[in-house]
Amino acid sequence: MLVLSRKKNESIIINDGDKIVKLKIIEINGNSIRIGFEAPKEISIHREEVYESIKKDAAKNMS
Repeated sequence: MLVLSRKKNESIIINDGDKIVKLKIIEINGNSIRIGFEAPKEISIHREEVYESIKKDAAKNMS
């Protein structure tokens, strides 16, 4: 796992060929941060718990 430190208003760029995702630290409040994402519409972005639920539902529908 790559671990990076960022301060408020700093960004991280993820580049996968012609697709670029930009993550920006919007706000830091105690133990909570707000992250903004800029990505092409064809890239889905989910919180981990939502993504796991989507995968679980998809597996149910395939059985």
